[in-house]
Amino acid sequence: MANDLIQAIQLLKEKEWVDLTHTFGPESPHFSAFESAEFKTLFTHDDGFFSQSFTFAGQYGTHLDAPIHFVRDKRYLDELDLKELVLPLVVIDKSKEAEANNDYSLTVEDILQFEAEHGKIESGSFVALRTDWSKRWPDVAAFNNKDADGNNHAPGWGLDALKFLFEERQIKAVGHETFDTDASVDFQKNGALLGEYYVLAQDTYQVELLKNLDKLPAKGAVIVNITAKPEKASGFPVRSFAILP
Repeated sequence: MANDLIQAIQLLKEKEWVDLTHTFGPESPHFSAFESAEFKTLFTHDDGFFSQSFTFAGQYGTHLDAPIHFVRDKRYLDELDLKELVLPLVVIDKSKEAEANNDYSLTVEDILQFEAEHGKIESGSFVALRTDWSKRWPDVAAFNNKDADGNNHAPGWGLDALKFLFEERQIKAVGHETFDTDASVDFQKNGALLGEYYVLAQDTYQVELLKNLDKLPAKGAVIVNITAKPEKASGFPVRSFAILP
C-alpha cells in the first residue's frame, strides 16, 4: 500500500509542470562582463562514448545566485538548504508596463495593488517579477536593448519594493526574467546594483533569467530550483520549474 509520500508524488505528477528555464549555449544572451560559453566535444561515439566539457561563468543562462555572489561572509551555493529551494510561488505581472516602458521599476504601490486583487503575499514565498522580457530570448540585441549611447534598457525591482517584500512580508527569495535585479536605469543612476546587493544581503538567493512566467497563476503554484553542487560556488545554472495548483 502506498505511503503518504508516494501518494504525494502521484498527486504532484497529476498536476501541470512548467519549465521556467532557458536552454543556453555559446550564442545565448549573457551578462556583458562574461565571456561567451564554450562547449567542447571531448570524445565522440566513434571513441566509444560521447563526452563534452563546458566553460561558462556561474551566472550563465537561467541561474541561481547564492548570497556570497555579492556579499562577503554569506553562504555559498552548496550551503543552501534543500528545503529553501522549493517554495510557494507568487508572480507579479508587470509585462504590460515593461512593454510600454522598458525602464519600468517595480514599486511598493504595485505590490499593494497586487495584494488588493490577489490577497496578501504570504511569508516564506518566492516572488517572481513577470515582465515577459524572456520572450526576447535568444536574440542578444533585443535582450540587451541598448540605446544609441550603448546603455541597456531593461525593467527590474525597485529597492523600496524589495525592502517591503523582505521586511514587511518576510518573503524568502525572488526571481526575474532579466540579467539583473535592478532596472538598468537604476543601475546607471546609482552606479551599483543596490537591489541585487540588498536581496543577497538577506542571506538568501535569487533566480535570474526565468521564462514562462506568463503560464503561471498569480498565486498557488510551487517553484522548484535544482542546481549542481560545485564547491564554494557563487552561483550556477539552475533547472527551475513550477508545479501548478
